[in-house]
Amino acid sequence: MSDITLAPEALQQPIPIRELLPWVIFVGLLAVIAIYFVGAEQGATSLISGTWVHEFVHDGRHMLGFPCH
Repeated sequence: MSDITLAPEALQQPIPIRELLPWVIFVGLLAVIAIYFVGAEQGATSLISGTWVHEFVHDGRHMLGFPCH
């Protein structure tokens, strides 16, 4: 049996914040847009006319606890 040692160059390096920040902003923006459409669209702040957005997210709206009726 041989002894295996971990070489220093094989250690994982942390991800720099500069590389991670654009992805965090992108995912955060997608989350805010999703929350808007599930929680507020077809209400007083409606951006899209009609009721198709409301009907599309209707069950998700109830599942997340947003009132719509």
